[in-house]
Amino acid sequence: MTTEQIAKRLHELCSQNQYEQCYEELFHPDAKATEPPLAEVPGPREVQGIPAFMEKGKQFNDMIEELHDGYVSEPKVFGNYIFMDMGLDATFKGQGRMKMDEMVKYTVVDGKIVHEEYFF
Repeated sequence: MTTEQIAKRLHELCSQNQYEQCYEELFHPDAKATEPPLAEVPGPREVQGIPAFMEKGKQFNDMIEELHDGYVSEPKVFGNYIFMDMGLDATFKGQGRMKMDEMVKYTVVDGKIVHEEYFF
């Protein structure tokens, strides 16, 4: 797949909250995900491999009491990079309601996403 094709499919799957399918279909088995160094997020700042991506997603979802709204912007492709804005409005267990907005950069090599990096 080209980077443009991956971006289109990534947007489609993320818009439908099908993140596990996204990881299985579009990501390299040894892909990495990185959180910002100063972000106050639970869990590790970096994970590697599809099982770790799945576990990270499960842990995040387990923190949500109620999801009120969410969005994923149309992707922007620059060379072998894909950029998408994402956000949600959710009530988190023990923390109350919060709105989160982030930019995600995906790096594509040989037709697979090899790195997912969050900025917020």
